[in-house]
Amino acid sequence: MTPERRGTAGPVAAVAFSASSVQAGAAVGATLFPAIGPFGVTAMRQVVSAVVLLAIARPPLRRIGARRLLPAVLLGLVLVAMNFSLYSAVQRIGLGLAVTVEFLGPLAVALLGARATGRREALGRVACGLLALGGVVLITDPFTGARPDAVGLALGGAAAVLWAAYILLNQRAGSLPGVTGTAVASLTGTVLTLPVLVVLLAALPAEELAHVLLVGAVTGVLSSALPYSIDLLVLRRMPRTLFGMLQSLHPVAAAAFGFLVLRQVLVAPQLAGVAAVCLANVLAVLATRRR
Repeated sequence: MTPERRGTAGPVAAVAFSASSVQAGAAVGATLFPAIGPFGVTAMRQVVSAVVLLAIARPPLRRIGARRLLPAVLLGLVLVAMNFSLYSAVQRIGLGLAVTVEFLGPLAVALLGARATGRREALGRVACGLLALGGVVLITDPFTGARPDAVGLALGGAAAVLWAAYILLNQRAGSLPGVTGTAVASLTGTVLTLPVLVVLLAALPAEELAHVLLVGAVTGVLSSALPYSIDLLVLRRMPRTLFGMLQSLHPVAAAAFGFLVLRQVLVAPQLAGVAAVCLANVLAVLATRRR
């Protein structure tokens, strides 16, 4: 293995682990929907992430200054909106399908991350976009005559836009030392969501509270504190387009953990749709890297 490949192997493995952690946490968190709903799970993620990351980072906020912290604060707003949109979509259309639709955001970053140098490359990007669109059509399973949940798909689309914003803002927040950017983003999300979470937890029966807190803590570590920190650090060593390509692992991991944890089974056309969206992303970024 060449030194260049050895230098890339570590970040690639880190992104693969991050994707698996996010989707495992999302599947575990979805089990709390009957108790506290999608917003409650989102809030639990933010609180746990903030507690863990602030304890690790201990960011010198006054010394850094408000101007440098602004991208991290904006990242916190995006994270809350993205996670709430995604969980609301998961509640309606399942984890694997929701994450596949959400994945159109990183795909857009990959397609638009660099200017096309000629007609051939431009046509290739259009073909990748059409392949991804065909994948989205397939995940609605049009062959059985079942009507897709339009609201669930729209929520997944909103999460896609927010995921693209997350990638862009995470690079800006990565200029802060250590995991300060992620810690500040989580703190921002906690300030926004904690009041509602307190109300939701107070309404729970006493015998359910300990279970919800435990599962929520696991969800927060797996879905937020651990993977977001990994992503922030990896983006310092990896081009944005390559990072976008590796996000192809998210729909695959989501389908796997949706089946293992939530017993959500995808039919053959839906699996083909997931594969088409992932393939479109890989082809788009490979074309960009060749250029």
